[in-house]
Amino acid sequence: MSTKVVLIPGDGIGPEVAVAARKVIDATGVGIDWIERHAGEAALRAGEKELLPASTLDMIAECGVALKGPCTTPIGSGFRSVNVLLRKTLDLYAAVRPVRNMHGVKTRYEHVDLVIIRENTEGLYAGLENQLTPQVATSIKLTTEPACRRIAEFAFRYARERGRKKVTVFHKANIMKLTDGMFIRCAQEVHNAGFSDIGYEEMIIDAACMRMVQDPTRFDVILAENLYGDIMSDLCAGLVGGLGVTPGSNIGEKGAVFEAVHGSAPDIAGKGIANPLALVMSGVMMLNWMTQSRGDPKFAAAGARIKNAYDKALNEGAKTGDLGGSLSTLGFADALIARL
Repeated sequence: MSTKVVLIPGDGIGPEVAVAARKVIDATGVGIDWIERHAGEAALRAGEKELLPASTLDMIAECGVALKGPCTTPIGSGFRSVNVLLRKTLDLYAAVRPVRNMHGVKTRYEHVDLVIIRENTEGLYAGLENQLTPQVATSIKLTTEPACRRIAEFAFRYARERGRKKVTVFHKANIMKLTDGMFIRCAQEVHNAGFSDIGYEEMIIDAACMRMVQDPTRFDVILAENLYGDIMSDLCAGLVGGLGVTPGSNIGEKGAVFEAVHGSAPDIAGKGIANPLALVMSGVMMLNWMTQSRGDPKFAAAGARIKNAYDKALNEGAKTGDLGGSLSTLGFADALIARL
């Protein structure tokens, strides 16, 4: 039997990397029935009246899972982020960003293997901004105890289920005593209530950034509120080769959306040179999640085959141009399929 999964190609290079990722996943024979829906500027081009059409949201809610390419977000003006709207509307409260060194991708850091767990619905990303006068604007940092508690519980459960040893909370509670103070208090209470087997520490965000670039191997699971988690995700991606080699997921109680966290790169769109690895890796995360949520080990088995394939491909020099190779987008997909 096939399983329905929503595929959102996105903007820019999104359709190209989405085709490549779908091709690799299909080659495992796992049996996915892809239902394509649009978001972002692609939705407008397809004749939709909204950047995030109700038909897309409804189908994700029906299927419970989606794989998504990058969507364009204007800087400083224009429409709000489609990604933020998607997470808030579907209550995808936990962003999970694994970061590890990849075979064949040389960086100045070695043995990096950490996971960032980011609260995905609140903080400054709630978008509560006001123009008080032509020269004065405000932005409100929304923090609620239920959201702080559930993301802490998610992080500690994640650490336990995957054999991780420590959760480090990044915060600025020395300055933002009410909002970040609530965040770390909830983390402390969750830890003490049922996760004493997992190590726990707190670190002020600016000092944490310094320690991260000094020695990222000291970190295991990082728990952060929305803005800090977003910044740290990109910083940590830079430790292992960039956003092209890091996957991402957005998980809620009723479903999940897995996505490449890099941009839509309109400057190289249509050239067939984009690296599809991040979306392929996100697809592996999706397959693992589907085994957990659907209780069928075939999905994780397919994900493991893909992971072994891209590890082997990179180690043998099969890479796209951004990683120093010469393969096209689909050429890289074919290289993975040959190694399944």
